[in-house]
Amino acid sequence: MLNMTRFNPLEESLDNLFRGLPVWLPNPERRAAAPAQFRMDVTENDKEYRVLAELPGVKKEEISITINGSEVAVSVEVKQEKVLKNGDTVLCAERFYGTIKRAFALGQEVDEASAQAKYTDGVLELTLPKKIAAASKKLAVH
Repeated sequence: MLNMTRFNPLEESLDNLFRGLPVWLPNPERRAAAPAQFRMDVTENDKEYRVLAELPGVKKEEISITINGSEVAVSVEVKQEKVLKNGDTVLCAERFYGTIKRAFALGQEVDEASAQAKYTDGVLELTLPKKIAAASKKLAVH
């Protein structure tokens, strides 16, 4: 599908005029834009799934993990710390604070009872054992 946008020469020239110049935030309470997602690696073997998620600067108390069948959701609540001293002015604030969430579905249901999570050096490691499928049962016709 073709996406069309209207060309505005005045807007283009203003964008080019200020491109590359530092941007000073006039409002120190302005929030930085939320990062799109955190990075994850998901691998599997015959018995389990393994998830590695990069969550630098997050405390383990701020991480929430929910498992529902084959669906896994990881959310992180990042809080802003005020470190301004009297008379200081914020010139640039790029650190995000708020909630970031990532959800995905796996190919097989997860055994929630034996799932494990470990957080070390900014990396969350999830070990998600696969639920053992019930053996198929052959019914006799009477």
